[in-house]
Amino acid sequence: MASKHATQFSYRSQKELTVWSGYPDYKPIKGFEKPETTTKTFQYSKHGHAYAYATNESVKVFDASSLKQLCEIKQAAVVDLWFSPQGSYLATWQRPTKLEDGSGSKNLVIWDAKTGTQLASFSQKSLNNWNFQWTDDEKYCARMVTNEVQFWESKNAGKAVWARLKLEGVAKFSLSPGKSPAVAVFIPERKGAPAIVRMYSIPNFNQALSNKTFYKADSVQMFWNDLGTNLLVLTQTDVDKTGKSYYGETNLYYLAVAGNFDCRVPLDKEGAVHDVTWGPDSKEFVVVYGSMPAKTTLFDHRANAIFTFGIDPRNFVRYNPQGCIIAVAGFGNLNGTIDLWDRKSLKKINTFSAPNASHCEWSPCGRYIMTATLTPRLRVDNGFKMWHHSGSLIYEENVDELFQVGWRPEPPSEFPAMRSPSPPPKPIKINAGNNAAAASPKPAGAYRPPHLRGTTTATTTLSQREAALSGRGPSVGGQRKVPGAPAGKNKGNSNSNGGGLTKSTAVTLTPEEKQKKIRNLEKKLRQIAEIRDKQSRGQKLDPAQLQKLTVEASVMREIAALRE
Repeated sequence: MASKHATQFSYRSQKELTVWSGYPDYKPIKGFEKPETTTKTFQYSKHGHAYAYATNESVKVFDASSLKQLCEIKQAAVVDLWFSPQGSYLATWQRPTKLEDGSGSKNLVIWDAKTGTQLASFSQKSLNNWNFQWTDDEKYCARMVTNEVQFWESKNAGKAVWARLKLEGVAKFSLSPGKSPAVAVFIPERKGAPAIVRMYSIPNFNQALSNKTFYKADSVQMFWNDLGTNLLVLTQTDVDKTGKSYYGETNLYYLAVAGNFDCRVPLDKEGAVHDVTWGPDSKEFVVVYGSMPAKTTLFDHRANAIFTFGIDPRNFVRYNPQGCIIAVAGFGNLNGTIDLWDRKSLKKINTFSAPNASHCEWSPCGRYIMTATLTPRLRVDNGFKMWHHSGSLIYEENVDELFQVGWRPEPPSEFPAMRSPSPPPKPIKINAGNNAAAASPKPAGAYRPPHLRGTTTATTTLSQREAALSGRGPSVGGQRKVPGAPAGKNKGNSNSNGGGLTKSTAVTLTPEEKQKKIRNLEKKLRQIAEIRDKQSRGQKLDPAQLQKLTVEASVMREIAALRE
C-alpha cells in the first residue's frame, strides 16, 4: 500500500537550490521561491519541523511543512548551520577572524529560528557542529570549552552558565536523545593513563552513571540509540602500532546509561570498523567491520551476535525508519552494490547496483532509497536515483555539479505500516540508455577455472572460503591437477598451496615483511572481488582479469599461512 502522504526532499547544485515532493510526483514543490544566488548549505531540523539555507548574504528559515518563510537572518558568509531537535533554535558558524584588539571574532552564533533574534555568540576556531548541542526537548543546551562542558537553559543561552561539568582534558561530549537526557564525555589517554568515557545525568554531575576505560583511543565517535538508554563508542588511534593498517586501529565498546552493563563488542574479523547503526527499536545494532571483504553482523541489546549477513565488499549499513528492511552496501572506492534484507525473516530481498554513489538515504516512509553521486567526490554523472525497496529503479534525475541532497525527516507514524515487502510500482522516469538499471542484474554465474568445468563441484561463497582457511569449516577445494601430468608428479609436495608461501617460508620472514606481504595480498583479493562482481553483472573480462580469478584460492592460502 503506497502512502498518500507525500514525502519531501531538497537538493543543492551549482545552479540552484530547490525542494521537491517524493513519490509519486518527483517534482519541485510549488510556492517555494528558489534563491537567486549560489547557496552554501541547507539543513532540515532533526524531526523535520524547520528548513533553512545559507547564501553569501543571509540565512533564510522556513516552516518545513508549508515552506512558508519564518525569518531572514542578515548574517553574511555563513559556512555551516544546524538546528536544535525541534527546530526552535539555529546555530550558524563563520570562518574566524581577528579583531583590532587581537581577540577572535564571535563566529558561532545562536538564533531564535522563528524570529531571527540573536540569543548568544561565542568564539569557535574549528568547524564541528557537535560543539553546541541541545537536549531532545530543547530544555537544556551545552557547549565544550577547555576542561569543562558548560550548560544553559536554552532560553538563557549565552547568559550566566547554569551548570558546569569540569573534567581535565575533556575532548568531546554528546547529549543523549530520549526523555531523560544524559551527557557522555570522552577524555583521551594522557601520561600513561587510559582513555575514559563517562556518562552523567543532567544536571547531576557529582556521580557518574557509567564509566568505561580503555587504551588505544586517540579519538571517538559516539552512537546513541533513539531511546538514549545505550551508547556505542567507536574508538580510533592515529597510528596502528602493529602495522596492520595505515589508518590506525579501531575498536567498538557498548555502554548502558544505567551503569549495569558495558563491554567491548566482540568483532571476530581483523580490520577497521566501517559503519555502525542502531535499529529504530533501540534494541539491536548492526556493524560492518574487518579488512575487505568486510563482515556484517547483527547484535542484540547485550552485544551478542545473532546473525551474520555474510562477507562481502561492504562499508555502509542502514535500517529503514520502520526497522523492517536493512540496506547493506559498498560505496566510495567500492562498486556501489546494495543488498536489501528483510529484518523479520533475515532473508535477502534483492541485490542491485548503484555505481559511483556517494550518498545513500532511506525515505521517511521506508519504501524508497535515494542514492546520489555528488561533487566533489565525482564531478561527472552527478544526479540522484530513487529505488523501490524491492531493488527496482523507479526515478532518475541528472543534476550538474550536485553538492548536497537530503530527505525531510518525518516520524514513521505518519505513514502506513509495512507488514512485508511489496511489489515495485511502475518506473516514472529512467534516463535513456539506463533502462537495464531498472531491473536487478542477473548474475552470469561464478567463474570456474578450465580444470573444474563440467564437474559437479559446488560454488563457494567468500564466507565459506574464509571459514575453510581459518579451520572453522570444511575445505572448499582440492589440490589443482595439471592436465597431462603424471600422477604424483605435480610440482611441490602434497601440501602445496599453488605456488604461494608455505609455512616454512612464512616463518623465515620478519614481522614487518609479513605485514607488508599481507597488505599486498589483501589488495589483490579486493581486485579479484571487483572482477568477480563485474563478471556477475555480465561484463566481458579480458584475459588478464580471467587469470587473476584463477589465483584467488592460492592468495587466500598465502594470507592464512602468513597469519599463523
